[in-house]
Amino acid sequence: MAAPASSGGPIVGINVTPLVDIVLVLLIVFIVTAKLVVAPAVPLDLPHATKSEQVQTILSIALETDGSLHANGAKIPDKTALLQLAKSQLERDPGVRVVIAADGSVHHRRVIELLDTLRSGGVSHVAFGVSPNNEAQP
Repeated sequence: MAAPASSGGPIVGINVTPLVDIVLVLLIVFIVTAKLVVAPAVPLDLPHATKSEQVQTILSIALETDGSLHANGAKIPDKTALLQLAKSQLERDPGVRVVIAADGSVHHRRVIELLDTLRSGGVSHVAFGVSPNNEAQP
């Protein structure tokens, strides 16, 4: 009489069919995603120009620890002056981008107030400036 398979005897053969099925499914997934990565957009025949350049207007605002504001290097006396400056920049270029560079010791409340002032002036494209740090922080 033959011993049952669960008796703890040596395994004579391994069924590789499930392994092959999984590998084939993964291969199909990789092939499909590779095709999507190569052509992520609709191919377009865009017109060519001999000279073209894209100019982006950037308003740089620095917020210092003492609470002073600087816009493009010039000191701004208060929020109303900043609001007027933002509105005038938007009149010149509706796609103006604002970069806020706040000192690390400035309170979060001051940065949010500055952001709120810019938003009330109609600025919708705001970024925060950072300095590159090559050392890993703990």
